[in-house]
Amino acid sequence: MSVSMVLPMLADMYTGYSDWQVFFVCIIITAFFGGSLVLSNAGKDFTISVRQAFLLTVLSWLSLAIFAAFPFCFSELEMSYTDAFFEAMSGITTTGSTVIVGLDSAPPGILLWRAILQWLGGIGIIVMALSVLPFLKVGGMQLFRTESSESEKALPRAAQLASSIGILYLGLTVMCAAAYMFTGLGTFDAVAHAMTTIATGGFSTFDSSFANYDRAWTELVAIVFMILGSLPFVLYLKAVRGNLKPLLNDSQVRWFISIVALAIIITVSYLVLQADTPFLEALRRATFNVVSIITGTGYSNGDYSLWGGFAVSLFFFLMVVGGCAGSTTCGIKIFRFQVLYAISSVQVKKLLHPHGVFIPHYNGSPIPKDVPISVMSFFFLYALCFSVLAIALSYVGLDFLEAMSGAVTSISNVGPGLGEIGPGGTFKHLPDSAKWILSAGMLLGRLELFTVLVLLSPHFWKH
Repeated sequence: MSVSMVLPMLADMYTGYSDWQVFFVCIIITAFFGGSLVLSNAGKDFTISVRQAFLLTVLSWLSLAIFAAFPFCFSELEMSYTDAFFEAMSGITTTGSTVIVGLDSAPPGILLWRAILQWLGGIGIIVMALSVLPFLKVGGMQLFRTESSESEKALPRAAQLASSIGILYLGLTVMCAAAYMFTGLGTFDAVAHAMTTIATGGFSTFDSSFANYDRAWTELVAIVFMILGSLPFVLYLKAVRGNLKPLLNDSQVRWFISIVALAIIITVSYLVLQADTPFLEALRRATFNVVSIITGTGYSNGDYSLWGGFAVSLFFFLMVVGGCAGSTTCGIKIFRFQVLYAISSVQVKKLLHPHGVFIPHYNGSPIPKDVPISVMSFFFLYALCFSVLAIALSYVGLDFLEAMSGAVTSISNVGPGLGEIGPGGTFKHLPDSAKWILSAGMLLGRLELFTVLVLLSPHFWKH
């Protein structure tokens, strides 16, 4: 994190902003604490228990957000620590909710720092989904143990798997930046948006997001790379090595593309038939915003909360869906809906044929016995956490629409909500208590609920 602050510092130095001094001090502070941790643990051979792995995962993300907030806090934007922490947590969890008003005139260092945070958060969650979550058996993620181990046969160690995915991630970011530049974006805007597109984060360098450009080609690049960021990166590794079949045949990918296509068709038909929008305009608006919402990116090319009740309701539910496991997206994720559908299908067959033997399948293989209960527990906890967050936000003064959409957008790491916190507004006006509640929701959602909630169990702390 300390090293990544060098780029914003250089950006401010190059453009003559005094904020480079802030980044310089933050680099020293962050490097001191990071270096202390490295040196105090150097040369020791660790074996980490499951309990320690849970604690390590949560504290890593929390400490990163704490240190990432410093540049916001001390910059010329003069943000309170609450606002700075909210912005940092929104960045590192790739949520995309913001409290900053006036991005168009903000220092380039801060704009780049926001993009870097989301970029780091994106690669962080992919590596965590491949290495930590299957090991911890979080919410059915043990299904992907086999996929990780298959990759590790080709790549001897998990560290090599992470570095291979890191190179792939960097390559996709460079391709995205080049494509943005090709559509007419300046180098700085192209790089910043490429980082937040591939990370499905959604931070922009303008208050009006993509409405600032109003270019169909720029939006098309965003759509393509948002979808690429939402597919399993392990399958990209196999595709790069010449095996395209897993990517084309993966049921999770097929379900995801089908849901996106269906949501676009429904939204386009609504805009054309009910709102009298010209077909091509409706197709452009619907495709961009549906992909942005379902992938949890949170870009917008206009205020979709003005499209009417149906569009708002549809987008509210799309927020919880998310992309594929092993991607940069959050939300419930497609594979859990597939597992739930398989279990429900088996249940219906058992009702019709009580003596029949039916086994639920995922991706052509029988689902392991412990996965269904993990997935159903995840759905229950997701609904419970959403309810608690919404009630807590109502308690501190938010109206019904803001409380409900704020809760769902934080736990699903989407970014904009509805109403005043929608794509046309920010979270700036909310009370500090609401910002801390939303920050907790972002961490919960990003770490797949169980990873954080298990720390609240008294049994966790007993030897």
